[in-house]
Amino acid sequence: MTRVAPSKRPGQDGSMDQAPTPDPFAITSLEALARHYEAPSERALKKVAPKLDDTARAFIAASPFCILTSIGSNGLHATPRGDAPGFVTCLPDGELALPDRRGNNRLDALRDIIEDPRVALLFLVPGVAEALRVGGTARITADPALCARFAERGKIPASVILVSPYEVYMQCAKSIVRSRLWGDVPRPAGVPTAGQMIAAHTGGMVDPAAYDAAAPARNAETLY
Repeated sequence: MTRVAPSKRPGQDGSMDQAPTPDPFAITSLEALARHYEAPSERALKKVAPKLDDTARAFIAASPFCILTSIGSNGLHATPRGDAPGFVTCLPDGELALPDRRGNNRLDALRDIIEDPRVALLFLVPGVAEALRVGGTARITADPALCARFAERGKIPASVILVSPYEVYMQCAKSIVRSRLWGDVPRPAGVPTAGQMIAAHTGGMVDPAAYDAAAPARNAETLY
């Protein structure tokens, strides 16, 4: 039998690829990471809520787009999900219901959820510089009555992803401000502000109006 030599990929300089040079500046331990960064503020640590509150529900109701992150035996997947604002519904029992609209049927996220229920959601609202992060555990249901609630244009989703949150976190505005993601899109009325969300999630650690009034100058000073 004739053996075929494995293909080799030349480097940019025409030579064959070599093992990467060790990085003398690599950060490889939690201790090294802690030494390299300043400690987070008490407010940053305490603004994580264990469940959805009214401000988080209002933000999700205004969001037409989120990214669903899942993990399984084939690695990590981050899939975009979108529809009219409020397409992800907050159920009375505290769960989030996310309809699985028609796609390419790779089912990456659904396969992951069956293997490992841990998921994360990142909600965005056009014109709003803050984002909402939700960590939780997910399950998949094909309950006909629930699926029918999400019918659009006569089409019923094949299933609904139900997420039980255990971490709800308002992400500050810096990344979206730096990216200029929304351009001149105005902030929609009624979406909770950063000050309102932090006050709610920390039990009143900040005054919402004062926090929001100081936010533009604070963001400009700490943007980089």
